[in-house]
Amino acid sequence: MNDSTMLHDISPPNAEALASKEGFAQDPRSVEDNSHLVSSRLDESTLPPVDGGKDAWLFLAACFVVEALVWGFPFSYGVFQEYYSTHEPFQGSGNIAVIGTCAMGIMYLDLPIVFGLLRRWPKYQRLSTTGGLITMCLALGMSSLSNNTTHLIITQGVFYAIGGSFAYSPCILFIDEWFNKRKGLAYGIMWAGTGLTGAILPLVMEWLLSTYGFRTTLRVWSVSLFLLTGPLLYFIKPRIPNTPSHSPHARDFAFILTSTFGIMQACNVIEALGFFLPTIYLPTFARTLGASRTLGALTVILFNVASVFGCVLMGAVVDKWHVTNCILISTIGSTIGVFVIWGFSISLPPLYIFSLIYGLFAGSFTSTWPGIMRDVKKKRDNADPSMIFACLAAGRGVGNVASGPLSEALIHGFPWRGSAGFAYGSGYGALIVFTGLTAFFGGSSILGRRVGWL
Repeated sequence: MNDSTMLHDISPPNAEALASKEGFAQDPRSVEDNSHLVSSRLDESTLPPVDGGKDAWLFLAACFVVEALVWGFPFSYGVFQEYYSTHEPFQGSGNIAVIGTCAMGIMYLDLPIVFGLLRRWPKYQRLSTTGGLITMCLALGMSSLSNNTTHLIITQGVFYAIGGSFAYSPCILFIDEWFNKRKGLAYGIMWAGTGLTGAILPLVMEWLLSTYGFRTTLRVWSVSLFLLTGPLLYFIKPRIPNTPSHSPHARDFAFILTSTFGIMQACNVIEALGFFLPTIYLPTFARTLGASRTLGALTVILFNVASVFGCVLMGAVVDKWHVTNCILISTIGSTIGVFVIWGFSISLPPLYIFSLIYGLFAGSFTSTWPGIMRDVKKKRDNADPSMIFACLAAGRGVGNVASGPLSEALIHGFPWRGSAGFAYGSGYGALIVFTGLTAFFGGSSILGRRVGWL
């Protein structure tokens, strides 16, 4: 008789005997809990496998596409910003950059709230993807009717971000159920989606904008987003189905007070302050070297292509190595790339090499988050990994939002122009140094480990 047969032969009265055998307290509540234990053992045999199998890979493939389409659009906002700045009815308007900041910043910053709501009412988690997708599509449709930047900020910025957060969040909430030993690899594959669309979508959007204008472009993307994402929502589902008897547990945020999370989060915010700057300013910097508009955009495309490979590789490595070692690899590659290659670039070839190196190393930084989640949970066993993720995302959002005003201050008046050599004297020198310093200090967690704070 195999174990499965034995379990099926256990009747409700034997649950009490099983409780006694396994050392549980003999009171009515414990007997009830142990009946749930027996039930969970029975259910486990009917659940799809973890870390593999058709259902797990279909789930991950769907998450890859959702990640690519939801995040790829705000990451391509630079194309829209240039169009809005040079075409009516937005030409000469202020706050055009705020549209992109809202779209990306809110999606980072509101994740703790969205995750908390979906954990509190888990029966709505699957509906969240559908509702979020519809909200995004409506936001894009409404933004095509805009006649001023305020309308765009509300629709293409705020509403799109809120819809994107609800559409994307179930991917993170469910991935811990589908993957355990390969969790880092799963996150890396999913996050590679943003890099892939970051290499393709700007070219598509630029062609649509120049050919048909912003109104048609936004409407086309709204329909495309629905058609490409809608059929995949079926596969974004929990491995363990929610039951009517499921009662949500209170979220434990005490992990925020641990030294492990505090150090990791501080480094995460510091790294984010400089991470987004090269992708914003590399095309403009390339034009100072004589590049055409297309060759300037190639810098961002190369960055995004390299980040696809970086995310997957780092995701695989973080499953096997200590997270601080993985962060150190990202830090060394990013810092050397910024100070040595970008800082001394006076022609396009080395700038393209920098784009590849920065995408490979800096673009993979978020793929270390599963390792951070694992280490924080070791310190605080009751911590919810998804809430750790949400707080890390919010920290990155702080860096993303703050980096905009900081970058404007760094290039104001083009400091060091003519007074320093190579790219440091191009007027972007202060920006290059700031990016390099944030990349360097973003890897300071290795020091915390050495002194025993992690």
